[in-house]
Amino acid sequence: MKLRSAQWYAGQDRNAYIHRAWMRRGVPADAFTGRPQIAIANTASDLTPCNAHLNEVAASVRNGVYEAGGIPLDLPVISLGETQMRPTAMLWRNMAAMATEEMLRANPIDGVVLLGGCDKTIPSLLMAAASVDLPAVVVPGGPMLTGTFRGAPLGCGTDVWRLSEEVRAGTLSNEEFTRSESAMIRSRGHCNTMGTASTMAIVAEALGTTVPGTAGIPAADSRLLEAAHGTGRLAVDMVAADRRPGTFLTRASFHNAIVALAAVGGSTNAVVHLLAIAGRLGIDLTLDDFDRIGSRVPVLVDLLPAGRFLMDDFHRAGGLLAVLREVRDLLDPEALTVTGTPLVDHLDDAPIWDPEVIRTREKPLVAEGGIAVLRGSLAPQGALVKPAAASPHLLRHRGKAVVFDSIEDFHARVDDPDLDIDADSVMVLRGCGPKGYPGMPEVSNMPLPRKLLEQGVRDMVRVCDGRMSGTAYGTVVLHVTPEAAAGGPLALVRTGDVISLDVQARRIDLEVPADELARRTPNEATVAGFAAPSRGWERLYVDHVQQADTGADLDFLTGSSGSEVSRESH
Repeated sequence: MKLRSAQWYAGQDRNAYIHRAWMRRGVPADAFTGRPQIAIANTASDLTPCNAHLNEVAASVRNGVYEAGGIPLDLPVISLGETQMRPTAMLWRNMAAMATEEMLRANPIDGVVLLGGCDKTIPSLLMAAASVDLPAVVVPGGPMLTGTFRGAPLGCGTDVWRLSEEVRAGTLSNEEFTRSESAMIRSRGHCNTMGTASTMAIVAEALGTTVPGTAGIPAADSRLLEAAHGTGRLAVDMVAADRRPGTFLTRASFHNAIVALAAVGGSTNAVVHLLAIAGRLGIDLTLDDFDRIGSRVPVLVDLLPAGRFLMDDFHRAGGLLAVLREVRDLLDPEALTVTGTPLVDHLDDAPIWDPEVIRTREKPLVAEGGIAVLRGSLAPQGALVKPAAASPHLLRHRGKAVVFDSIEDFHARVDDPDLDIDADSVMVLRGCGPKGYPGMPEVSNMPLPRKLLEQGVRDMVRVCDGRMSGTAYGTVVLHVTPEAAAGGPLALVRTGDVISLDVQARRIDLEVPADELARRTPNEATVAGFAAPSRGWERLYVDHVQQADTGADLDFLTGSSGSEVSRESH
């Protein structure tokens, strides 16, 4: 077996001497002769609290790699903490992917185990792995255990939004709200709702990039360490088989990921991440594929924010493989996994253990609940809505726009008692796309005006060019493209304009005559809200980021460069 790392370590010349000598530090001589060098790309960080436990997971991976005859190598990579980073972690997803790709290519490694948990970490790692195309396998960090407050379970994220709205409505005191804080996060791990972190772990498994059955194991469950150990062993086998992302990630893989996304009621954020990963592989995935493949798949998982239960219930009930067994006829049987075998081969022994948490095909939570792709005069290149998390009576709606020109404008005016708004209005927030914010933040699920909350209103149609948290809920039209900052019609909407939404017809329209719209220009407040960085990553990002409908990657990062490095370092 010809190892890539031999380009560094084989031979007796000065360069080979340097590469070996500086890596000695107690390892045996045979570490450099025929043993696969396996990097452990680890996003552990105290500032990414959902990933803080990944050093322990990495230790189990190390044991597995060494047991299988490989040499494990810790490789800390950029970590993005969703709850901590301002203005939004999404601003750095592409940077994390680029940095990880370059580190994998530049170093003497033959394969990599990717450790991620928080929302952007698994997407950035998969984007990197797809571009460098070395044998790669994911170990998701797992969800946290369920916390309880006043005798009831808490869904992290989802119940933050719910409880904070109750405070604003006057039905929950600030003191009680604060008391819930210590109960919200009970253990290590990422969000325990079907938020973006849980969704991306599930999508990674459906793509075939994890050992089947791994996604959804709670972070505090010792079986995660067992799975990490086995994944370390598998990474060595993948190098021997030359099983790279480019050899098993195909259109069929993305087909299955879209089916899984719909069946679990997953986050809309997965759409933009899957588009970006496909772009690195040169796979022509489009928004239309999500609607064609996934929009009419039944939602089978009764999990917050679309349902009642949480991720440790999901794992207990049978996990992703039990869900996929129910929709097996919708899967592409040709799609392979990191094991070298088709995904569908792992579904025979995957029963549902709790049909309340994971529904059968005959008794779905929602008959057709996948993410719907909308188009129309307000979103010529597309927008998304998640029907399973929306109010059924609002899926066909017509109302007057109430426009906010920036997130600051929104916060300044939303609770103004004189704001001209009612339950039939359509709330519009712009300047929140990839270029405009920058980074496309999770602000689309706008809190409702206090005066409407006090009247008992709990949902309204909301439209935005940004994203929303996977833990959020409501009738939210998001990822509107082109965004306002890229010249989209959203920049031209005025308060009082009528907007019509028809999810069944897949339409979102601004009822303003085309000639009138052509005469309009964005107002000063809208333009003033757009990002205008002068230097650094933000400047590079704004100058090169693409729109949400193609994954919001940088234009010069799409595609791949492979793993070859032609020049020596000395």
